[in-house]
Amino acid sequence: MLTKKQIQLLEFIQARMARDGVPPSFDEMKLALDLRSKSGIHRLVTALEERGFIRRLPHRARALEILRLPDTLAKGTNFQPKVIEGGQRPPAPLPRGAMEVSASAVELPVMGRIAAGVPIEAISEVSHHIAVPSTMLGGKEHHYALEVKGDSMIDAGINDGDVVVIREQITADNGDIIVALVEGHEATLKRYRRKGAMIALEAANPAYETRVLPEEKVRVQGRLVGLIRSY
Repeated sequence: MLTKKQIQLLEFIQARMARDGVPPSFDEMKLALDLRSKSGIHRLVTALEERGFIRRLPHRARALEILRLPDTLAKGTNFQPKVIEGGQRPPAPLPRGAMEVSASAVELPVMGRIAAGVPIEAISEVSHHIAVPSTMLGGKEHHYALEVKGDSMIDAGINDGDVVVIREQITADNGDIIVALVEGHEATLKRYRRKGAMIALEAANPAYETRVLPEEKVRVQGRLVGLIRSY
């Protein structure tokens, strides 16, 4: 049986990963649970891992994988644990833009570099392809990848040099991390907030200011669904 704090932490991690595609930082967990220090978060994460609810992925910063949810959280969610052994499912259709390279991976086009900082010129040409886990992609929507340039999203766990996986879409919800096309020629990776007829593009780094622009000057190009980091 999990404690109240363990359930709260698991719920917070699950919600953030569903929304952003990346787990929250320990600082964000600490604030969400109103704890005084990160050592309390370390203890909760260790307890959840020991009980088989999450797994820390080796050699990757802030990398957590949810293996299962308790009944109190699983009800009313679309969470499905990975099938390790047992029956087989029919293969799902590949998302547009993806090429299958194995039973568990597909290749996506890398469309160049995206600014996580001051916007750079919009990218529209494929520079190369990269293999990504097929579980990172959902549905038949078009997906593509971008190399991150800059550190404005570092507090969201997105570092300079990371590769972000983007699901192509033209709408976004408040709080989504998106690829935004600014004034028709600049592309940037930011958190999306709508404020009436204005769009705020928020950085996840206090060194960068939030840009607030009229909605007609911002076009959503896609939403972050995954992240790949090389060491």
